[in-house]
Amino acid sequence: MLPDLRGRPAPRQPGEERIHGTTIAVGEAGILLRGASGAGKSLLALAIIALAGQAGRFGRLVADDRTALAARGDRLIARPVPPLEGIVERRGLGLTPEPATPAAVVRLVVDLIGEEPPRMPEPEELVDNLCGIDLPRLRVTGRAGDERLVLAALDLFTGHG
Repeated sequence: MLPDLRGRPAPRQPGEERIHGTTIAVGEAGILLRGASGAGKSLLALAIIALAGQAGRFGRLVADDRTALAARGDRLIARPVPPLEGIVERRGLGLTPEPATPAAVVRLVVDLIGEEPPRMPEPEELVDNLCGIDLPRLRVTGRAGDERLVLAALDLFTGHG
């Protein structure tokens, strides 16, 4: 059973920033997916989780649609915004339960831009700063197949490839 989402979200924690984005965990690494409403963040998140599982890797939802971010030392911690824990939007079905993990250290930011990204991005396009922490950044179209590129980028940027 899903929680009643008609109320106000829980109050912010000190030092917390809330953004429109979906976060997942693959292994010990968090991936923050950003994009316009309807860009396919939830769909891409579920595709990455499925692909990770097929490869024998841990993959779980952290937060869908709204993510709470907080810097802790040199790490960016992502958590769901209550009461949205363990819920993902599936287009055509609405809000549905999804196994989730309570937090992840963000290691990669992925922007769904709805168009082809440059073949050879400039170095400054490969980094974003969130809450004072520089993180590797990847831009994708938001189409089927992006999940493979995201996992390859995660492995490249975290040294697991």
